[in-house]
Amino acid sequence: MLAGKHAFVTGGGTGIGLAIARALAAEGAEVTITGRRLSVLEEVAENGMHPMAMDVSDEDQTATVIDEAVHRRGPIQICVANAGIAEGRKLHKTDTELWRRIMSINLDGCFFTIRESLRSMLETDWGRVIAISSIAGLRGTPGAGAYAASKHGVIGMIRSFSEDFMGAPYTFNSICPGYVDTPIVTRNMDAIAARTGATPDQARDMMVQMNRHKRLITPEEVAAAALWLCNPVSESTNGTEVRIAGGQV
Repeated sequence: MLAGKHAFVTGGGTGIGLAIARALAAEGAEVTITGRRLSVLEEVAENGMHPMAMDVSDEDQTATVIDEAVHRRGPIQICVANAGIAEGRKLHKTDTELWRRIMSINLDGCFFTIRESLRSMLETDWGRVIAISSIAGLRGTPGAGAYAASKHGVIGMIRSFSEDFMGAPYTFNSICPGYVDTPIVTRNMDAIAARTGATPDQARDMMVQMNRHKRLITPEEVAAAALWLCNPVSESTNGTEVRIAGGQV
């Protein structure tokens, strides 16, 4: 379905990003995967996947790496802005450093990635932009104001970008998963346990209970949604959020 298309996936070395990259490559796309640790990317790269080190919070580096990816593999026609971090603290314990770090990766990084990818996409007659947001981008989340704000911002950007190019052959959508079985959940499990005194298993169950169907979502479920958004017949799905949370949010 995607033969000849160049896809660009940030945070492509683990979790959701890796699952999406594999799904796109399986459909014939040439997929550039990025992340801060090149060794991790090289370890997981399969046929059709091309690792490049990149920190999305670094504007100049993002522009340089995307230019090089375009030089090597042609215009980017599928941009998946997935890289992000998930950390939580209550309001009175959220210092400026944490706030800025979350915004620089989750919001600034998403913006830089999409803007730079779009420069080459606009030279083509077809394109898909997908940002990975979260159910936290749709509602408030206890103890995670900075994270929720960043993910709300992602949704607002995507909605606005879709309006900028309404009628053009490019779509802009976000995917909003609940808790997904990734290394981020493992890190959050440890953080919740340390903060609340719960056992790691109890902390994991707290996250499981946040999903309406009471189980963790698999990365492949999110990848399937991304793949559907890249299908040529999905062109009327634009400026919206695909919710993957096991039920109504």
